[in-house]
Amino acid sequence: MNAGTNDVVVTGLGATTPLGGDVASTWSAMLAGQSGISRIAEEWADDFPVRIAGRLKTEPTEVLDRVRARRMDRCEQIALVAAREAWADAGRPDVDPERLAVVIGTGTGGALTLLGQDDILEASGVRRVSPHTVPMLMANGPAAWVSIDLNARAGAHTPVSACASGAEAIAMGMDLIRLGRADVVVAGGTEACVHPLPLAGFAQAKAHSRRNDEPQRASRPFDVDRDGFVIGEGSTVVILERAEFAAAREARAHATLAGAGVTSDAYHITGAHSEGQIRAIRQALNVAGLSPLDIEHVHAHATSTPQGDLVEAESITEAIGTHPAVTATKSMTGHLFGAAGAIGALAAVLAVRDGVIPATQNLDSLDPRVKLDIVTGAPRRGGLKAALTNSFGFGGHNASLVFTPAP
Repeated sequence: MNAGTNDVVVTGLGATTPLGGDVASTWSAMLAGQSGISRIAEEWADDFPVRIAGRLKTEPTEVLDRVRARRMDRCEQIALVAAREAWADAGRPDVDPERLAVVIGTGTGGALTLLGQDDILEASGVRRVSPHTVPMLMANGPAAWVSIDLNARAGAHTPVSACASGAEAIAMGMDLIRLGRADVVVAGGTEACVHPLPLAGFAQAKAHSRRNDEPQRASRPFDVDRDGFVIGEGSTVVILERAEFAAAREARAHATLAGAGVTSDAYHITGAHSEGQIRAIRQALNVAGLSPLDIEHVHAHATSTPQGDLVEAESITEAIGTHPAVTATKSMTGHLFGAAGAIGALAAVLAVRDGVIPATQNLDSLDPRVKLDIVTGAPRRGGLKAALTNSFGFGGHNASLVFTPAP
């Protein structure tokens, strides 16, 4: 590996998603066009306007110590599962703990604990509330648990920027390495908030799809009949390393994290704005030292909302052009919120590494206002010079990442 002094490489990948309990099964399902979206089995959903979600394929308690897992919120559990897989995939780097950092983003943190323990308090009183409630509900819990598990002492950070959290975490990991504060960073996102309250809120806001009778076809990015996203849960973590450090230990790299852009719209608390998205994309290209023509693939944020997909399509067209092959894997996983940017990064890394782009599902009729080259039908194969992935969140958070082949 010929490594530049400022290069950052991806040496480890870990995931637990609605498509699979690890990276291999998740990637295989993506390439096969499988769906992880199904009807919610709990009784509370029977009378809800929204009754579908992307639930985990593998329960975290099947792979974690049950006693320890009971002291963790579901979002903390799955972050630890993904981080352990990524760490093993990277070869368990022998790194000074004071040069090892963790950055795990989330949108809602321990929402299931917060809402569940509040129910217990209201029904049974204070003495029934778990003494582990606070460390289970706090947003920094996933990063803290991973840092404890891996003995990471260069910082445990938690970007909370809605659906851009996972991508922003990876961007922050790159910054920590380039600023000389760490040699290795465990970065990614996690989310687990399939619960009546979030679903009710999204339903009332008309942001969630109501295709309850055909769950697997509900998430329809860029389709003329799209009617909203589908809530999902999961976690994805990557191991970032200073390229020289990775080369010195003869580590295999999946790809290079060449650039990142993080901006804010300062526009609207929920509405998307193309200007901020365009700046994030251009910033990522500038950091990577690439031109728009160098980008051959875009993993779109594309949540399947009527307005959001249009704004992103306009942003990609303006900032890059219509030449890249674009895909939207939320059509299979649903929207993982704080983990969305991290699973998008995973898909982009694997597309660059393997030379194959998963096809967008459920795109029966492309919205005529979208002028992009959307990959549909079968996966598209061929070497890629560079891939970009977008993540945008409520509050006007924008994050774009650029990946290129490993050195």
